[in-house]
Amino acid sequence: MEQNIKKWLWQHKNYPAFPYDKMALQEIIAKIEYNRGQLDGMAQLFVEKDIKEIEIDALIEESIHTSEIEGEYFKRDSVRSSVRKKLDENFSLEQDSSTHRSDALVAILLDANLNREPLSVERLHGWHNALFVGGYDVLTKINVATFRAEDKMEVVSGAIGHEKIHYLAPPSKLIEEDVLKLLNYCNEFDENIYIKSALAHLWFVAIHPYDDGNGRIARAITDYLLSSISKGSFKLYSISTAINADRKGYYGVLDRTTNLFMNREYDFTLWIEWHLKMLNQAIEMALEKINSVVEKIKFWDRCRNKKLNIRQLKVLNKIWENGGVNFEGGLNTKKYMAIAKTSRATAVRDIGELVFYGCIAQIEGSSGRNVRYGIVV
Repeated sequence: MEQNIKKWLWQHKNYPAFPYDKMALQEIIAKIEYNRGQLDGMAQLFVEKDIKEIEIDALIEESIHTSEIEGEYFKRDSVRSSVRKKLDENFSLEQDSSTHRSDALVAILLDANLNREPLSVERLHGWHNALFVGGYDVLTKINVATFRAEDKMEVVSGAIGHEKIHYLAPPSKLIEEDVLKLLNYCNEFDENIYIKSALAHLWFVAIHPYDDGNGRIARAITDYLLSSISKGSFKLYSISTAINADRKGYYGVLDRTTNLFMNREYDFTLWIEWHLKMLNQAIEMALEKINSVVEKIKFWDRCRNKKLNIRQLKVLNKIWENGGVNFEGGLNTKKYMAIAKTSRATAVRDIGELVFYGCIAQIEGSSGRNVRYGIVV
């Protein structure tokens, strides 16, 4: 009896068609087009070196946040090293703090962003192999670079004994044909690219073809599609950063979309609209980042001719790498000592000079042992 109940997206008679209300999406698409035009226009103002830094930063953010969505956390320094090894010709191996896993994740996103060859099963398997080279997800042995063999693949949450089933994936016998249809849609179908990226993301997650890593590969497919309008360069924004900031909303809208008891009308406008809002937020965040780059350029134009020593340059660069004017917690003597690897007396002297040069200033409200400093722009 239970087997005859049609509860999941793939059980609907119209699957894999994904009907939606195009008129309801016009306003958010117009916003995306406007903001992307702003982003492209601002990018033209930068020299190649500076725009490369923006691209590198966007790729670092995408790498970190697509993993955090799934509960896997990378050290920023490791991801930064993995990205710079590939993109920065001046990167020194002495600075390398990358790991095999950060290298593999970055390799996937580089391929998704820059390789315009059509998507294929072999390419998806390659991405999956990069995610799980050892064949394990923590302690669990998984099938790598091959579609899952298990028929009963459930997406669950909650403690053992109190699990909640969010989704039941289609049986394994349906996977290959469904994936081929999805790839044909990605490679051949004439669709608004923003809507296409949203539906491809949903469709891949709905198929859930792998034992693990489906979310990260779905977002890599999104990256691949959105990169098609970046004219051979990297996107200057990270959609995973926006999604990660609303993880609860992400899983909530997936539940409401893939569960036919909640999506009785079999309509996908809600999912597409949410995905497009995340895309727009990502572009808006990128615009803020570019403004930060402008501030950084102005800062160095003013401070680079000061008599700064190697320690001071290292600390200032670290601050800009980690937020600039929004450097978390501000700079204090202890942080300076840790970054510059120097003594307290030297740190106090260096900080005093930076204040004198006008590179940093005491943050209002901080004093005594809790005094903190921020970048002056």
